[in-house]
Amino acid sequence: MFNIGAGEFLTLCLLALVLIGPDKLPTVAVDAARLVKKARAMAQSATAELRENMGPGFEDLQVEDLHPKKLIAKQIGVMSEIADESKLELTEINKNAKIDPDLL
Repeated sequence: MFNIGAGEFLTLCLLALVLIGPDKLPTVAVDAARLVKKARAMAQSATAELRENMGPGFEDLQVEDLHPKKLIAKQIGVMSEIADESKLELTEINKNAKIDPDLL
Protein backbone atom coordinates (compact mmCIF):
# COMPACT_ATOMS: atom_id res chain seq x y z
CA MET A 1 0.00 0.00 0.00
CA PHE A 2 2.72 2.49 0.97
CA ASN A 3 5.58 0.67 -0.81
CA ILE A 4 7.62 0.43 2.39
CA GLY A 5 10.29 -2.25 2.55
CA ALA A 6 11.43 -4.18 5.61
CA GLY A 7 14.49 -1.97 6.17
CA GLU A 8 12.44 1.20 5.95
CA PHE A 9 9.84 -0.23 8.33
CA LEU A 10 12.50 -1.12 10.90
CA THR A 11 14.00 2.36 10.58
CA LEU A 12 10.58 3.92 11.22
CA CYS A 13 10.04 1.66 14.25
CA LEU A 14 13.43 2.63 15.72
CA LEU A 15 12.75 6.31 15.04
CA ALA A 16 9.37 6.05 16.77
CA LEU A 17 10.99 4.26 19.70
CA VAL A 18 13.57 7.02 20.08
CA LEU A 19 11.20 9.97 19.60
CA ILE A 20 8.24 8.70 21.63
CA GLY A 21 9.99 6.50 24.13
CA PRO A 22 9.38 2.90 25.10
CA ASP A 23 6.93 3.76 27.89
CA LYS A 24 4.51 5.78 25.69
CA LEU A 25 4.91 3.77 22.48
CA PRO A 26 2.10 1.22 23.23
CA THR A 27 -0.35 4.02 24.04
CA VAL A 28 0.53 5.91 20.87
CA ALA A 29 0.21 2.72 18.81
CA VAL A 30 -3.26 2.03 20.23
CA ASP A 31 -4.33 5.62 19.54
CA ALA A 32 -2.99 5.41 15.99
CA ALA A 33 -4.87 2.15 15.42
CA ARG A 34 -8.10 3.74 16.68
CA LEU A 35 -7.55 6.71 14.36
CA VAL A 36 -7.01 4.44 11.35
CA LYS A 37 -10.08 2.36 12.24
CA LYS A 38 -12.22 5.48 12.62
CA ALA A 39 -10.97 6.93 9.32
CA ARG A 40 -11.69 3.64 7.54
CA ALA A 41 -15.23 3.53 8.98
CA MET A 42 -15.86 7.12 7.88
CA ALA A 43 -14.65 6.35 4.36
CA GLN A 44 -16.85 3.25 4.13
CA SER A 45 -19.92 5.12 5.37
CA ALA A 46 -19.27 7.96 2.92
CA THR A 47 -18.98 5.46 0.06
CA ALA A 48 -22.19 3.71 1.13
CA GLU A 49 -24.02 7.03 1.37
CA LEU A 50 -22.75 8.03 -2.06
CA ARG A 51 -23.96 4.73 -3.55
CA GLU A 52 -27.35 5.24 -1.94
CA ASN A 53 -27.70 8.82 -3.17
CA MET A 54 -26.57 8.03 -6.73
CA GLY A 55 -29.56 5.74 -7.21
CA PRO A 56 -30.06 2.65 -9.35
CA GLY A 57 -27.26 1.61 -11.67
CA PHE A 58 -24.52 2.51 -9.21
CA GLU A 59 -24.77 -0.46 -6.83
CA ASP A 60 -21.35 -1.72 -7.90
CA LEU A 61 -19.72 1.70 -7.55
CA GLN A 62 -16.08 1.66 -6.47
CA VAL A 63 -14.15 4.66 -5.20
CA GLU A 64 -11.76 4.32 -8.15
CA ASP A 65 -14.75 4.70 -10.49
CA LEU A 66 -15.33 8.26 -9.31
CA HIS A 67 -12.65 9.58 -11.64
CA PRO A 68 -14.65 11.54 -14.25
CA LYS A 69 -13.16 9.70 -17.24
CA LYS A 70 -13.90 6.28 -15.75
CA LEU A 71 -17.41 7.29 -14.69
CA ILE A 72 -18.27 8.61 -18.16
CA ALA A 73 -16.73 5.58 -19.87
CA LYS A 74 -18.76 3.26 -17.67
CA GLN A 75 -22.01 5.08 -18.45
CA ILE A 76 -21.22 5.16 -22.17
CA GLY A 77 -20.67 1.40 -22.03
CA VAL A 78 -24.07 0.91 -20.39
CA MET A 79 -25.74 3.11 -22.98
CA SER A 80 -24.07 1.27 -25.87
CA GLU A 81 -25.32 -2.05 -24.47
CA ILE A 82 -28.84 -0.64 -24.35
CA ALA A 83 -28.49 0.65 -27.92
CA ASP A 84 -27.25 -2.75 -29.13
CA GLU A 85 -30.23 -4.48 -27.50
CA SER A 86 -32.59 -1.99 -29.14
CA LYS A 87 -30.99 -2.61 -32.55
CA LEU A 88 -31.47 -6.36 -32.14
CA GLU A 89 -35.11 -5.87 -31.23
CA LEU A 90 -35.66 -3.60 -34.25
CA THR A 91 -34.06 -6.06 -36.67
CA GLU A 92 -36.22 -8.83 -35.23
CA ILE A 93 -39.33 -6.69 -35.65
CA ASN A 94 -38.35 -5.87 -39.25
CA LYS A 95 -37.89 -9.56 -40.05
CA ASN A 96 -41.30 -10.42 -38.66
CA ALA A 97 -43.12 -7.46 -40.16
CA LYS A 98 -45.29 -8.26 -43.18
CA ILE A 99 -47.01 -5.78 -45.40
CA ASP A 100 -50.56 -6.53 -46.40
CA PRO A 101 -50.73 -6.25 -50.21
CA ASP A 102 -54.31 -4.96 -50.00
CA LEU A 103 -53.12 -1.87 -48.19
CA LEU A 104 -50.84 -0.87 -51.06
